[in-house]
Amino acid sequence: MSGDNSSSSIVTLRTAFFSGLLLLAPLVVTIWAFSKIIDLIGGTFRPLFEDYLPQSLQRVPFLWDFLTTLAVLALVTLIGWLSRYVFGKYFLEVGERIMQGIPGVGPVYNTVKQIVDTFSTQNRNLFSKVVLVEFPREGMWTLGFLTNKLSGEPQAHVAEEIWTVFVPTTPNPTSGFLIMLPKSKIRELNMSVGDGMKMIISGGGVVPHWPGAKIPATLIKP
Repeated sequence: MSGDNSSSSIVTLRTAFFSGLLLLAPLVVTIWAFSKIIDLIGGTFRPLFEDYLPQSLQRVPFLWDFLTTLAVLALVTLIGWLSRYVFGKYFLEVGERIMQGIPGVGPVYNTVKQIVDTFSTQNRNLFSKVVLVEFPREGMWTLGFLTNKLSGEPQAHVAEEIWTVFVPTTPNPTSGFLIMLPKSKIRELNMSVGDGMKMIISGGGVVPHWPGAKIPATLIKP
């Protein structure tokens, strides 16, 4: 009996040790990585001005390494911010041309870029609301995004008010169909644009929670 208790105590201590190790590991690795960065950057540039410091201030090299690292990072950020408006667009276009010119890599790069652009703030604002429409025929429902309630010339040729809806494809929402439907044929949903995108990309596997959803009677267990 005592053997079982000692064995159980050893297992408990071992479990506690590994739990503590898992909790401390990210912190230790983070501190180690930052100390290496500070030592690399600060230790490289500190000798350039260290001789000009009073002797009393030279006794805290880590502090000066830390401040030097912050100054170098701030300078690099400033240079990047300034160059962004002068050279940024040029280098971005050159980089895109290089990526698109690599066989096998270009199509993947273009697909990823289109998906990122689709989820960008600018394009998300184009999708004002998630709607439900009958498409591609009556009786078949699909999710779409209301993009505009004003259609200009097309609306002038139709007797009733029509809205513009973008119906994306699954699982790649960067392509789809632009359809114009009468307002009466469009059902506006309370679902957010982000949840609508998740549902489309997952092929319907991810269904956002809705408090008003009803569970079919056949699925209710007695």
